[in-house]
Amino acid sequence: YHCDVCGKSFSVSSNLTRHKRLHTREKPFCCDICGKSFSVNDYLTIHKRTHKGEEPYHCDICDKSFSVSSDLTKHKDIHTRKEPYCCGVCEKPYHCDICGKSFSESNSLTVHKRVHTREKPYCCDICGKSFSQKNSLTIHKRTHTGEKPYHCDI
Repeated sequence: YHCDVCGKSFSVSSNLTRHKRLHTREKPFCCDICGKSFSVNDYLTIHKRTHKGEEPYHCDICDKSFSVSSDLTKHKDIHTRKEPYCCGVCEKPYHCDICGKSFSESNSLTVHKRVHTREKPYCCDICGKSFSQKNSLTIHKRTHTGEKPYHCDI
């Protein structure tokens, strides 16, 4: 099964259907609580846990719970490392409560948390691809415009 927009191939037709939503920006799965829409039903299921307070994935070491299994996996690294992240005696006062990583600026923590939440608020208006950081979208857009802002004189 081939995407007629970008040529990407899939062995299962449902994967092609899901992929095509990247191009069409179709998000047919809508949260009946807040109205947020998703391109994949599984993403809606995970999202709904935030409203219900469901956290089915539990750390057997510290009893912390998570709504997404991959967040539990990342969290468990805190227990297996001797020093998960050095804060330099709190030159980095902003700490991720999921993985323990520390940051010197609150905005850096906000951006980092998107790794766990999978939030991608920056969307390409040309192809629909989404990014967690604005700079990544800016760089991506150059693939459409052909812009090459850097020039080597050597």
